[in-house]
Amino acid sequence: MSGVKKVLITAPVHQVLIDGLALQGYECILKNTINQSEAFKLVADITGIITSTRLDIDKSLIDAAPLLKWVGRMGSGMEIIDVAYAKSKGILCFSSPEGNANAVAEHALGMLLSLNKRIIKSHDEIRQGIWKRDENRGNELEGKTIGIIGFGNTGRAFAKKLMGFDMKILAYDKYNQNDIPPYVTGCSSLERVYKEADIVSFHVPLQKDTIHYMNADFVSKMSKPFVLINTSRGNVVDTSVLWQGLQNNTISGVCLDVYEEEPINIMNDNLKAIMLQIANLSNAVLTAHIAGYSNEATYKMSMTILNKIVSHT
Repeated sequence: MSGVKKVLITAPVHQVLIDGLALQGYECILKNTINQSEAFKLVADITGIITSTRLDIDKSLIDAAPLLKWVGRMGSGMEIIDVAYAKSKGILCFSSPEGNANAVAEHALGMLLSLNKRIIKSHDEIRQGIWKRDENRGNELEGKTIGIIGFGNTGRAFAKKLMGFDMKILAYDKYNQNDIPPYVTGCSSLERVYKEADIVSFHVPLQKDTIHYMNADFVSKMSKPFVLINTSRGNVVDTSVLWQGLQNNTISGVCLDVYEEEPINIMNDNLKAIMLQIANLSNAVLTAHIAGYSNEATYKMSMTILNKIVSHT
């Protein structure tokens, strides 16, 4: 058997990662359009895997890769990797949320401003030769209260962007309530978010306790209509509850970059119908899971993973 270490790369990465791995003696196999069944045919002699959402690094795939030493995740979201089983096999797991946190934060802010200032609606009308001013009177962020749920890399980056808007920023994180910057009010529970927030932004991982985090019970506890932002994981939001809230104005607006099923062409018919109706609302801004997908983020995530591989293997 050849002594060359092989890395299967199943995600768009920057050339800096490929070059860096080559300097470490790895042969990189690029398969950006791979599916799960194809991966099984390639992993028998693989030392490392770089992935995003293309593959599920589950028990069966891990067992099919007896030489596997590490897995690198472009971005966050370790739910695609059976981390516990990987660790039991001595396989290291790396993520790179530091690399796209700024991109997600900028995107969330851009969507929020577009929504509040009715920028997209007015732009679309101008393209049709329609001039409306009073109907597109916007709302300022100054003086509003935002609740950031999940205060890790992206939640903190978003709070930093909002610092200059003279908002009250509330932050709740189930696992980390320390090291809160002075311009943020840390919350030990969600009670202040329920009571005070005009805007709620989710920045949580997908795990058992965050599936449908934003559900009917959550909405019922909010004291006033609120704008919902979700740039974390689609299944954090119950889409049917979101749609109901938008209809009865318990939810005053929505910015979504992630969905319960992606992309649109694989959504079930009911979900697709709801999402298309939401997309046509004037108080909705929707994008195609691109928040953390900037050119700069691809470089930064690639460098983050490379540095972790070099440091720990």
